[in-house]
Amino acid sequence: MNVKLKKGLIVSMLLIACFAFSPAPTYQIALLKYSGGGDWYANLETSLPNLIKFCNENLKTNIKTEQAIVEVGSPDIFNYPFLHMTGHGNVVFNSQETDNLRNYLIGGGFLHISDNYGIDKFIRPQMKKVFPEIEFIELPFSHPIYHQKYDFANGLPKIHEHDGTNAQGFGLIYQGRLVCFYDYECDLGDGWESFEVHKDSPETHQKALRMGANIIQYVLMGGENTAKK
Repeated sequence: MNVKLKKGLIVSMLLIACFAFSPAPTYQIALLKYSGGGDWYANLETSLPNLIKFCNENLKTNIKTEQAIVEVGSPDIFNYPFLHMTGHGNVVFNSQETDNLRNYLIGGGFLHISDNYGIDKFIRPQMKKVFPEIEFIELPFSHPIYHQKYDFANGLPKIHEHDGTNAQGFGLIYQGRLVCFYDYECDLGDGWESFEVHKDSPETHQKALRMGANIIQYVLMGGENTAKK
């Protein structure tokens, strides 16, 4: 069996086993480190740690409090069921990284991309290399990702204003499964940061954390089946 495919199957089997036999599995989520000069580390200090804390307190998840950092081309990518990616600038995936990320995603992994204002023109062509056969589509407001523990009837909340445009949530759907969620013109990851970073209001901070929790619940807790009706 192809080694990359085997790794993907292992990811799927581990995820199935983890969620089938434990009501509160322990896992770790990771920040994706990439090349090209873009600031993959833009929200390094408090963004994911705050989201993890919020999910553990409000969703009763058991996510390790320390985020991991993993490179796109590393075999370690298969250790994490959820990857978060952000930044403002250039992104470049080489052929090995492209293959690695594709096999991770089709094998059961998930990628959340948060546009930190400026990544859009760089990330789209790179993800097209990963999935040349599919396109990002805007998810309808009825999609379960918006209707987990927290209900967002109008889709993504607008966290930071830049161009006066609406926040949009895009997805890559591979063989019927959402493998990548991309928040655009939203700054969701910024909204998870501690107050001293962006001086967001408590209300804005809560909206961002709640939407982030919805993504976590959808991906890691069978959210396709537990969404509010």
